[in-house]
Amino acid sequence: MKLPRLIHVFALGSLTACTVMAGNTNLPDPDIDVAKVSTHNTETAVLAGGCFWGMQSVFEHVKGVRQVWAGYSGGDADTAHYDDVSDGYTGHAESVKIQFDPAVISYGQLLKVYFAVAHNPTQLNRQGPDTGTQYRSEIFYANAEQQKIAQAYITQLNAAKVFDASIVTMVQPLKAFYPAESYHQDYARNHPDDMYIVINDAPKVARLKQMYPALYQPEQQMVEVKL
Repeated sequence: MKLPRLIHVFALGSLTACTVMAGNTNLPDPDIDVAKVSTHNTETAVLAGGCFWGMQSVFEHVKGVRQVWAGYSGGDADTAHYDDVSDGYTGHAESVKIQFDPAVISYGQLLKVYFAVAHNPTQLNRQGPDTGTQYRSEIFYANAEQQKIAQAYITQLNAAKVFDASIVTMVQPLKAFYPAESYHQDYARNHPDDMYIVINDAPKVARLKQMYPALYQPEQQMVEVKL
C-alpha cells in the first residue's frame, strides 16, 4: 500500500485495532429480510467499509459466500485505479463484490456481518487509521429489494441504539464495480504477517468466528468462480 497507510499503522500501534470497531456488538437480525430460497443460486452484494483487504478477508469466511473481490465503486471507470482512488477525489470507495448463495445466507445476514464485524459504521470517511472518502461506509444496492433491506436495517439499528453513535453508512445505487489490481486480491490471505493485517484485519475474522460461529466458514471451503 502507499506509505501514508503504513505510517498510520505504526503511529497508532495497538490502539488501531480498538478504533476500527465500535465494539463487540452482537446485533439483532434484520426485521426486514429476504427469506432463504430452496434452490441454490448466486446473488451479488457490493459493500464499502474501509480498506478492502479486511472487508475481503471477513466475507471470505462467511458461510454461503462463494467469492469476494476487492475493487472500487462510486466513481468512473477511468479513475478506478489505486493511485487515483488513494487521492480521495475520484468518488470511488474501496469496496468488495460478494457473490453469495441465497439458499445459505440472506442479504440481511450479510449486512449483519457488515455492521457488526467488518467495519465501524459510525465513523465518517474513515476506518481506524485510514482516512478519506475512499474509506467511507457505503452500501451499493443492486435492486430495490436490497435498498429496502439496507435502509430498514440502518433505521432498526439506530432506533435500538446498538452503537454509541449514529450509523453514517450511505445507501446508494450500484453503478459499477471495478476489480482492484491483482496485488490487492486476497492480500490478507497472502500476507498474514503484514503488520497492517495483524493489527487491523485478523481480529475481525477472529471476532466473526467468536460472535457468529454459525455464519463462519474456513476460507478454503469457498467455491472459486470467475468475475
